[in-house]
Amino acid sequence: MIEQAVQARLVSSTPRAETVAATLRYNRSDPFAVRMAFPPAATLEGVEVSWAFARELLEAGIESRAGVGDVRVRPYGYGRTVLEFHATEGTAMVHIRTADLRRFLKRTHALVPVGGEHLHLDVDQDLAELLRDAL
Repeated sequence: MIEQAVQARLVSSTPRAETVAATLRYNRSDPFAVRMAFPPAATLEGVEVSWAFARELLEAGIESRAGVGDVRVRPYGYGRTVLEFHATEGTAMVHIRTADLRRFLKRTHALVPVGGEHLHLDVDQDLAELLRDAL
């Protein structure tokens, strides 16, 4: 598993953006996904909140607008990337240094190269869990 702390600037309607420590996570057992966790102090519920989205989405969003669902990513000015998290409660926008995202993605590629994700899936176990939960 890879974890990397990043400084995320929460953008809100107030003139001042708040900086929070967030954590990017990647696990080879779920090779297509990246997770981003926000600490309790940064959330409305006062508990850690984690968003899961495609590693491919993060890579694409560094270069140009990507995503049409709950998570959207786009470049912002020089050296920043914006991640938008859409939920029924509202939208959270965070700015992160693009260099931090690139460093994180490079580490994920060393663990699971792009195109090799399928080699890390355990289809038999996933199917067994699915069938067990269905009974």
